[in-house]
Amino acid sequence: MPTKLTIQAGQYTSKGRKERNEDCSGILIPDDHLLLTKGIAVAIADGMSGSDAGDIASNTAIKSFLSDYHSTPESWSVKKSASKIITSINLWLYHHGQKDYGSTKGMVTTFSSIIFKSTSAFIFHIGDSKILRIRDGKIKTLTNEHRIHISRDRDYLSRALGIDSILQIDYTMTDIRRGDYYFLATDGIHDFISDKALLEQVANSGENLDLTCKQIADIAWENGSDDNLTCQLVYIEQPGSMTEDEFFKQLTSLPFPPPLENGMILDGYKVIRELHATKHIQVYLAEDSESGEKVVLKTPSVNFEDDPVYIDMFVHEEWVGKRIHNPHVMRVCENKRQRTFLYYVAEYLPGQTLTQWLDDQKQVKLNDVRNILDQLIKGLRAFHRLDMVHQDIKPDNIIISSDGIVKIVDFGSTRIPGIEEITTPIERNTLVGTVNYIAPEYYQGHKGNNQSDIYSLGVLIYYLLSKQYPYGDEPSEKLIKNNALEYKPLSAINPEVPAWVDAAIQKAVHPKPSQRYSTLSEFWVDFNKPNPNLVQNHRKPLIEKDPVKFWKLIALSELILIILLIIFLHPT
Repeated sequence: MPTKLTIQAGQYTSKGRKERNEDCSGILIPDDHLLLTKGIAVAIADGMSGSDAGDIASNTAIKSFLSDYHSTPESWSVKKSASKIITSINLWLYHHGQKDYGSTKGMVTTFSSIIFKSTSAFIFHIGDSKILRIRDGKIKTLTNEHRIHISRDRDYLSRALGIDSILQIDYTMTDIRRGDYYFLATDGIHDFISDKALLEQVANSGENLDLTCKQIADIAWENGSDDNLTCQLVYIEQPGSMTEDEFFKQLTSLPFPPPLENGMILDGYKVIRELHATKHIQVYLAEDSESGEKVVLKTPSVNFEDDPVYIDMFVHEEWVGKRIHNPHVMRVCENKRQRTFLYYVAEYLPGQTLTQWLDDQKQVKLNDVRNILDQLIKGLRAFHRLDMVHQDIKPDNIIISSDGIVKIVDFGSTRIPGIEEITTPIERNTLVGTVNYIAPEYYQGHKGNNQSDIYSLGVLIYYLLSKQYPYGDEPSEKLIKNNALEYKPLSAINPEVPAWVDAAIQKAVHPKPSQRYSTLSEFWVDFNKPNPNLVQNHRKPLIEKDPVKFWKLIALSELILIILLIIFLHPT
């Protein structure tokens, strides 16, 4: 079995010399499934002493974070999940502080958290608590202090939850190793204990880390701490990792199915016929023997039976499909019966690929393309909301039914940030997708994002309207890496395409992501209604749109002119 992330943890909190305890802390270790995809959450908060309800603020922050973080989609990265929750908590504290207490200091607290996932620690920090790492007997501070000192006796928090509706969160990520200790403490402890004393306590700690935390708090008390006393100590027993053998064994827990023939029954599914087959995959139409429902069986190719990267992609395709529920994305079905082989079941989509549909069209109308784009955007948006990037949008991966319903299929290339954070012994290829539809940033070694899908979508729409590609057929990698791609105006190929539609597509397929649409909705709006600024830029003279290219052409023209003059004046 793969090695599971395991820790020992302890915590302690008391009011110390104060009248009430405005600190709060918490640790949540989920079950095995969420332990793998979301990790372990540890958090500490210190309600601001000058706040009207600092204790409520700190308790609300900790309880809300621990209960909500693990409810975020498993496909989200830790950074996105935690940041969304922390930002939401901040807004709640800020608005209720003003509403219930009439002050920006109504409900204010610091907040610091570590998410331990796989072989990494993800750190989120606002305020003046501290997070330390103790490795090989040495202490390293992993957070900055958001406290401004006015004088020896006066200081104030420059950053905290509940002070403002706009929040800046410090975020860092570091590796975790077996034997590491992570120490979280409010200022009532970390200001009153030396590194030497802390190291001694940690070195002498046993399995009862709650007791160690209390002993650390006692030292801070003895050293004159006049604040609440709260700290947490986490010991890394084992990071969540696996060897290559363990990983391959997990992937191959189910054997590849044999070649299927008409009439064969696989786990209660009767094969009707083969729908599609390549050297990578087989797709069959089948009937559920219990319900009579027609379904699709997708099976891996035996050519890749010993290829862990291939099997990993196949498994993730099913994982993605089971988490997206959208009328414009192929539905992957839950298994009704125990599987004896590796395959997955999906809804049957009678229809044709967009490639086949295009071949049948004598003339593609702009309104038809607009309808297709509308449905594709709705489907892609379902991926993007889950922080997934499809990465292989092309006509062959789009099914259109006889009544015009469009669905996205094939999720094998989908990027899932939340899964990428799980350390595996295989190296996933960053250059995915299909030539002509791949965004230039992939060739430059960057990971794909929503804008990469927008690029592919723009190329697809361009192709539907012209049967050509915006930068020619398979532009060279050198041109792509040097950002030297030249857009071929679509309106020059297809006069039926208005200049303002051409301008929208050109922006969608811009080689530089920074010049591309940032959201699908922006592309959709400009594709349906002229954007004056975009059209104006589309019509700008070359010297304004691309001055470097303009002067290169001028220089080339002058060179040609000089050569012609030399030939004329000095004929042979």
